[in-house]
Amino acid sequence: MWDFCQKPTESACLFITALLLVGLISTKFHVTDAAAIWLPATATFYGGPNGSGTMGKWLWIKTAALSTALFNDGASCGGCYQIVCDAQKAPQWCQEAKYITATNFCPPNYALPSDDSGWCNPNRQHFDMSKPEFETIAIYRAGIVPILYMKVRCRSCGIRFTVNGRDYFELVLVSNVGGTRDISMVWIKGSKTNKWETMSRNWGANWQSFNYLNGQSLSFRVQVSNGRIRTALNVVPSNWQFGQSFKSNVQF
Repeated sequence: MWDFCQKPTESACLFITALLLVGLISTKFHVTDAAAIWLPATATFYGGPNGSGTMGKWLWIKTAALSTALFNDGASCGGCYQIVCDAQKAPQWCQEAKYITATNFCPPNYALPSDDSGWCNPNRQHFDMSKPEFETIAIYRAGIVPILYMKVRCRSCGIRFTVNGRDYFELVLVSNVGGTRDISMVWIKGSKTNKWETMSRNWGANWQSFNYLNGQSLSFRVQVSNGRIRTALNVVPSNWQFGQSFKSNVQF
């Protein structure tokens, strides 16, 4: 499994959309083994053999993109899933694989039918993966394969906050959020203002604030869809700079 606690080697993309754990199992898997929790979907690939053309640089090119139905207007951002190649339906294509991560959005293409290349149209549950990672679940010549997926708990290490933006505009990426719930609200507090301010969702997993918080240590409060709240006090030191990422010691 990849270590989400590790600091990214590059600044996170401003419009990162989801953190996704993808676990694949062998071709011996059968749909009936977990019919109550696994949901059907499909998977394809995009980009080059080295992950070019994807947002993979943020998380070591191990990426996948969520279709509109899975992305859920950004509510799924920061959540984790597990997928398996459905060898019962496509035994000639499925392969064994390992845990990977993914972070991207697959936009719909209304010019194409949903059953012929319009894989990410709103009515489809679909994962569009980088080519290297698609090849860990299936032979690339398949083009598209049936899979099964379910939402799972993320790693147990702390929630991560990446601060982007500029003066009077803090754009904070909230990632590695544990549990199976979606983020519903985020608050921010500067050490000098000492007041919790409600942030608004900018896009995906990015939450924004229009305050001048430079030179202050920053605290965050995160609420998920079941109402549970976690508070990360002074997780960002006062000498922070835009583009830096900070790991907290709190988790759901």
